[in-house]
Amino acid sequence: MKRRDFTKNIIAGTGLATLPSFAKSADQVNLVTPQPAFKLKYAPHFGMFQNSAGKDEIDQLKFMHEMGFRALEDNGMMGRSPELQKKIGDTMAKLDMSMGVFVIDGGDNWKTSLATGKQEFKDVFVNTCKKAVEVAKRCNAKYMTIVPGYFERNLPIGVQTANVIDAFRRGAEIFEPHGLVMVMEPLSDNADLFLRHSDQSFLICKAVNSPSCKILFDMWHMQRNEGRMTQHMDWVWDEIAYFQIGDEPGRKEPTTGEINYKFLFKHIHEKAKATNRGEFILGMEHGNSIGGKEGEMKLIEAYRASDLA
Repeated sequence: MKRRDFTKNIIAGTGLATLPSFAKSADQVNLVTPQPAFKLKYAPHFGMFQNSAGKDEIDQLKFMHEMGFRALEDNGMMGRSPELQKKIGDTMAKLDMSMGVFVIDGGDNWKTSLATGKQEFKDVFVNTCKKAVEVAKRCNAKYMTIVPGYFERNLPIGVQTANVIDAFRRGAEIFEPHGLVMVMEPLSDNADLFLRHSDQSFLICKAVNSPSCKILFDMWHMQRNEGRMTQHMDWVWDEIAYFQIGDEPGRKEPTTGEINYKFLFKHIHEKAKATNRGEFILGMEHGNSIGGKEGEMKLIEAYRASDLA
């Protein structure tokens, strides 16, 4: 089947334009012929394949689908126009793709600190959660990333933790009626951040005690902060709702660093099956190790090599 005919069959009757042609490579992934779906639900982000698909978000979505990806994540979704948010959601629905996380962004999350207990920060968080509900409806999202911000050196850690729990309970109250889930992400970017470890996130989830407050287990951050990832996953498993990917060092695609993603993907899949957790979305929150179309083909090859056998 020709590539254009394949696309037309997928989205017949939708009124969506087909993708432009892409260059072939005899030795690498064929960017013209549709590829089989990956066994796991990996979620690229916009810009990851723009050398092959162009800058238009809808063309990029179709390209992702044709290369075998069945999900998308977009940290910046809240900054897009309502019209584009809906168009993205409608396109994914027609292609049977799932929406992964977007970030609950109140303007400058890095300067916010829910750990301080300050009402101004809590108000911004709550108001942004309310806006996020409408964004999620437009793009068919279920999961939204939250971060509590900076550590407060003038307060005991227990008080800070209680302040974060209080704020996250407020957020959960907003999302629960809509069946939405905020996923807290422990980070490794710098030592001043409050939330850095999976056990710390687990404690907060248990205290918030809501199906709308879970953990985003970013394997790049957790390799840098903790290591022993399968052990830490297992300890906090029932509170994990979402995973993200990035090899270390470099935060690029699997096979470019020290993390054995083939082993981790198998572990996640088998444990999810054993615990009746269904299918996780695995967000590709990393860069490309090589630029241009060549790098995009190499990235797809890396996921083929790391996918389930």
